[in-house]
Amino acid sequence: MTPTEKEPLKFLAKHLFFGVVAAITFGVLVLATDLSHIRAMLMEAANPFEVLALMFFGLIVTFGGVAMAVGIMSLASDDEDDDSF
Repeated sequence: MTPTEKEPLKFLAKHLFFGVVAAITFGVLVLATDLSHIRAMLMEAANPFEVLALMFFGLIVTFGGVAMAVGIMSLASDDEDDDSF
């Protein structure tokens, strides 16, 4: 791959990284504060590690996707913004 072809992948990877960090931070805060008694339910589950893995997987997919989408939407140039009402 040429450096020009790698540039969009680096751009998306950077935004994905920030989304993953935000997801892990949010998940840890939810568990630390026992928001909606999620931690209590997790401790009573038959397979708490599977539930925890699914929770963090869902958060990472959601936050990572949102972070990449925000990055893509922010690519609009200032020339395109001049069409405002």
